[in-house]
Amino acid sequence: MQEISKIYPVRIGLSATVAPIEEIARFLAGDSEECLIADVNFSKKTYIEVITPSDLIESSALEMHKGMYEKIDQLVQEHKTTIIFTNTRSATERVIHHLKEMFPGKYLGEIGAHHSSLSKDARFDIEQRLREGKLKVVVSSTSLELGIDIGYVDLVILLGSPKSTARALQRIGRAGHKLHDTAKGRFVVMDRDDLIECSVMQKEMIERKIDRVQIPKNCLDVLSQHIFGMAIDKIWQADKMLALIKRSYCYRNLTREDFLDIVSYLAGEYALEHRNVYAKIWYDEKTGEIGKRGKLARVIYMTNIGTIPDESFINVVLGSVNGERIGKIDEGFLERMKRGDVFVLGGQRYEFLFTRGMTAYVKSSVMRPPTIPSWFSEMLPLSFDLALEIGRFRRLVEEKLKAGKSPEEILESSRLQSHQKSEEKKISEIREFIKNYCYVKEDVAREIYDYIKQQFDYLEVPTDKKIVIERYKGEKMHYLFHSMFGRRVNDALSRAVGFLVARLGGRDVELGINDNGFYLAGDGIQVEKAMKNLSRENLQEILGEAIENTEVLKRRFRHCATRSLMILRNYKGRQKTAGRQQLYSGFLLASVRKLTKNFPILKEARREVLEDLMDIESTKLVLDGIKKGEIKLVYKETSIPSPFALGLVIEGYADLIKIEDKMNFLRRMHKLIQGEIEKR
Repeated sequence: MQEISKIYPVRIGLSATVAPIEEIARFLAGDSEECLIADVNFSKKTYIEVITPSDLIESSALEMHKGMYEKIDQLVQEHKTTIIFTNTRSATERVIHHLKEMFPGKYLGEIGAHHSSLSKDARFDIEQRLREGKLKVVVSSTSLELGIDIGYVDLVILLGSPKSTARALQRIGRAGHKLHDTAKGRFVVMDRDDLIECSVMQKEMIERKIDRVQIPKNCLDVLSQHIFGMAIDKIWQADKMLALIKRSYCYRNLTREDFLDIVSYLAGEYALEHRNVYAKIWYDEKTGEIGKRGKLARVIYMTNIGTIPDESFINVVLGSVNGERIGKIDEGFLERMKRGDVFVLGGQRYEFLFTRGMTAYVKSSVMRPPTIPSWFSEMLPLSFDLALEIGRFRRLVEEKLKAGKSPEEILESSRLQSHQKSEEKKISEIREFIKNYCYVKEDVAREIYDYIKQQFDYLEVPTDKKIVIERYKGEKMHYLFHSMFGRRVNDALSRAVGFLVARLGGRDVELGINDNGFYLAGDGIQVEKAMKNLSRENLQEILGEAIENTEVLKRRFRHCATRSLMILRNYKGRQKTAGRQQLYSGFLLASVRKLTKNFPILKEARREVLEDLMDIESTKLVLDGIKKGEIKLVYKETSIPSPFALGLVIEGYADLIKIEDKMNFLRRMHKLIQGEIEKR
């Protein structure tokens, strides 16, 4: 290869800067040894803004509600076609209801909902009317994010945080589809944690920083499908089959042991015929050859492949097996529950006991607060990269709040008036920093400053380099971990710490998590000792034990068993429902556990929980940081929860209190915290 001594960029676009035409001609004629690189970077212009309809603390719930919908209506009327993204299906329906109710006649026939709970025909009708320009506004959860040609849209409104920079860009990218158009997006924020999150996300978007993409690796259930399909095509040498599979990025690190385990399972070597799991391929160890088995192999393969699992609702039954049926919950919600968790259904609290198939058994007359809000399964997790950026932003603001004064400033501040002027100057400088750093307006910078300053004055500001563990006494002793690493990492951390605490104390503990942290509640729990015993080296083992008998592993095993063709969804024209699949997977799970702890499909189910649902690798990075002293653990005692803890504390009560009560609670806590600060 010739050494490249010069690079002539050829830029195609509105502001084209090209190499001299004679150089291009020489290159095309083959008379030039230079290298020409064409930069065809059509960077889409975006205009993004974070909006708060009113003061997030002082405004009443009615003022907040009215201000938000008036702002939405104003934005919609200023544009031709608008898509409003919410994060849950229930919020989608709620937004449409309030817009129609507050502005009667204005949205008649010009507004529609689009989410996964609607039928295929209903969704297609909305998409078609949107393409034809017949709708003024469409409200969607996440279903319009990807892969749909939705016609002309000139504004996207995001209600609340979409939890990742890539997702925010994808949503806002629905607007301005014409060449050289500007994609316009507005974050409408009603919560102080969301305000910081969306402001930092806006900074990342403007600076073209996108979250890393996590690609599942060495998925053994999908590998089963591929090996079966390859065997149907022809007879393979095992080594050649493995070499071809490893050419895929996802399987480039696949071990021969895992490959042969799947081959053994497909060849029927685990003797699961009593559970109707029959051999699908044959494998000759002497010749190393692999081929299909059975006359119906191709039919079974074509009617059962796929990676999207069948989902269904779980019936909730009170008390015994023959108890009263209360209602339904979705499977994603059940996955998060463990025995003893409290949830709300139909306005009543219930304690989860156990499941059988697609039925959950509960008991009533529970006085404890809920540990899981009903909409938890619909929540999008905050990405680890964005969480770190939020932690970094907090750290930068904290450093400015801690910044000492020069001797001249101290002398000048000796008189009260001068001191006040000096403080006002410092506040102004920090607000200006927030404004410039996050590219936000003055009112948003002021809200962010006030929130972080209150946390700073009352307790400590948790950052990317500091986990604050706040201890306060409620009905039980609560340990609030301010760990800004996103919900997937906090899920892993909370389960690991909770498991160790339970082992040390010999009792179960109450857990609650969100994107900003998690809490443990119980009496006599040894949190500090548990944190000292937790490390990168033992995390996998601890989490493995913690999830072994949970609902999440049972459900994920069903998904993996279906993908790996242990459970056939379709056989000879008969379709197996999600309920029957779950019931059957329970029998399979019991059988494979008797055979071996490391049955490949069970191993894949564990991997899916730890790597896809949780984020064990990022959790290991956090534990490394703690061990090396790069991330400090700060333990603090408080009489009332700190400002940053209020979102986590109130989350469990979200199904029991109205929005008005929530706003009143936050306002009351704000005053109590300010009173504590002023006493110091």
